[in-house]
Amino acid sequence: MGLDIAAIQQALCDDELDGWLLCDFHGSNPIARGLVGLAASGALTTRRWYYLIPASGTPRGLVHAIERDRLDHLPGETVTYAGHGALAAGLEQLLSGCRTVAMEYSPRCAIPYVSRVDAGTIDTIRAHDIEVRSSGDLIQRFEAVWNAAALETHLAASKALYDIKDNAFDLVRQRFDSATPVTELEIQDAMAAWFEEFGLVSDSRPVVAAQENAGDPHYLPTPARHRGLGENEILLLDLWGKLDRPGAVFADITWMGYTGAEIPTRYARAFNVIRDARDTAIDLVDGRIREGQPLRGWEVDRAARERVAAAGLAAYFVHRTGHSLGEEVHGNGVHLDDFETHDDRRLLTGSGVTVEPGVYFEDFGLRTEINLFVETDGARVTGPRQTEIRPLR
Repeated sequence: MGLDIAAIQQALCDDELDGWLLCDFHGSNPIARGLVGLAASGALTTRRWYYLIPASGTPRGLVHAIERDRLDHLPGETVTYAGHGALAAGLEQLLSGCRTVAMEYSPRCAIPYVSRVDAGTIDTIRAHDIEVRSSGDLIQRFEAVWNAAALETHLAASKALYDIKDNAFDLVRQRFDSATPVTELEIQDAMAAWFEEFGLVSDSRPVVAAQENAGDPHYLPTPARHRGLGENEILLLDLWGKLDRPGAVFADITWMGYTGAEIPTRYARAFNVIRDARDTAIDLVDGRIREGQPLRGWEVDRAARERVAAAGLAAYFVHRTGHSLGEEVHGNGVHLDDFETHDDRRLLTGSGVTVEPGVYFEDFGLRTEINLFVETDGARVTGPRQTEIRPLR
């Protein structure tokens, strides 16, 4: 959400780092581009650039001569290079006095969202007798935390998503009441139109998944692959979007319906398990924040996963409990994950995440998803929580 040089320098001192080295080539490091404002401006960068924020002193940059003005909006002096010899000399000068720097690097790629700098660049920095550490915690503090304006955009998007979800379920009910066939794709088309009506944008159309398709966590209906909705079937709606304005952040929800009047026991019991796992995760976050105690992403995932495992459904919960939310739906902050990765980043005040446990079988699948915002005195769920599968007849 922008660079606060003084705050970053204090964090570097606290973490005993000599600097934070931001760099990019041709958009390969979206975190760095976002932090220095190049993503928002849309500026073209086709050559390597570097920007060092030292723990003390004035930041300094290194850019190619044909893109000499790209970092002019940032504090500090910028040096240009053209040939590869000048690049090497400029980098040596840029790194003078540093022995330890943070970069968008994750040891063994443990957190792929952080690991944006290529191995060759890391090798180059290490060749200057500099230790490279992960910038994961710095990203948490200075890129993934929402300000008040971002939170307002999230709340507006969240309300719109819940309205669209209700509209979609109402449309399904109307079609069944009138004995008019309806397909996943038709419901998706209607939802996409409501996105435009509510002023939302997304990187994907919503998920509308019936019965066995709901058992595929990343199923998405397309003109080539979709099915009709039948009587007495599970229906999963997963929708995510943000306001169409700079700095807006995403909301992302999943809700379950059933195209019948009475929910079968098998479905109800499985939903109760993931509902309770979701609420266990929420309670853990809220409790730790109220106590002023640190909490890491893997701990939340483990708490939810243990609840699912206690019901004998561990083998069917095949993804992390939640992900960071930001200007991209999968943000660069902490994920609730001790399954796909071991995310040991902390949940900080101002962080937004999803909480979305699910279970997936050959013939059906279930997921419940809410959004959680970490406040100074607790955790805030930014929309209604589903407590049971919604009958649509």
